[in-house]
Amino acid sequence: MSVGRKLRAYVALTKPRVIELLLVTTLPTMFFAQGGIPSVWLMVATMVGGALAAASAGVFNCYIDRDMDRLMRRTEKRPLVTGEVSPREALVFGWALGIVSIALLWFGANPLTGLLGLGAILLYVVFYTLILKRRTTQNIVWGGIAGCMPVLIAWAAVTNTVEWPAVILFTVIFLWTPPHYWPLSMKYGEDYRNASVPMLGAVAGAKLVSVQVVLYAYATVVCSLLLIPVGGAGWVYTAGAVLSGVWFLGETHRLHSRAQREDVSDKSAMKVFHGSISYLTILFVALAIDPFVGGPVFG
Repeated sequence: MSVGRKLRAYVALTKPRVIELLLVTTLPTMFFAQGGIPSVWLMVATMVGGALAAASAGVFNCYIDRDMDRLMRRTEKRPLVTGEVSPREALVFGWALGIVSIALLWFGANPLTGLLGLGAILLYVVFYTLILKRRTTQNIVWGGIAGCMPVLIAWAAVTNTVEWPAVILFTVIFLWTPPHYWPLSMKYGEDYRNASVPMLGAVAGAKLVSVQVVLYAYATVVCSLLLIPVGGAGWVYTAGAVLSGVWFLGETHRLHSRAQREDVSDKSAMKVFHGSISYLTILFVALAIDPFVGGPVFG
């Protein structure tokens, strides 16, 4: 095997697309916590440390799930399934990434940030992958806590504490995760059933799933608006949260309407999946710009 192919296999184990999404929430949160631009070193240490923590969790997840990955079309080409990376190599790689990430967050930012980074890895690997994923249809709801950790890490890196605005942003991502992931599991329902993973979108009917998607989407949008009175958000964030929220709710309602007519297609489910990513991106871009334009809406 060529060196280039081996390197690509190692990168694939880290789930780089998931890392990209996590970083989208990290830097804007740092800007908002700082009320401006933090030091370059702090941004680099937090972003790189956070990315390596997510990469470590992704590698361990691939190691633990390699048996089920063989049974799913979506994951059958992952490096541990194809043999491009051995289980032992993956374990060493995962541990190395995890140790470096925690050290970088601990010494590059502060010990609290390092501990939160460690917590994020453990939540994804132990709480979600080992305990919840194969046992409950609510796996992605509670397992999604790991994906909420970057905003706490970002806030702690800047302030050396965790305050209410960070908790609100954490809760926004927590509530956003089901309407983001359940439409994807609707499309790949056969895969999850073959692997005996009780993802709600795979084991429940489209009518029930679409209702849950709409309810969680409303909770997400309402929670995002709490940052205005509680977190001191300004008009840029307010406009971004309201406009993107209305659009996102419209997409989930369209999915619900199609489900009631028993007319849900893979395309319509994936439209909500991709739309949820656009919604979160717009929300956090607005959060990043907000400190530089005007002042808080309230006070």
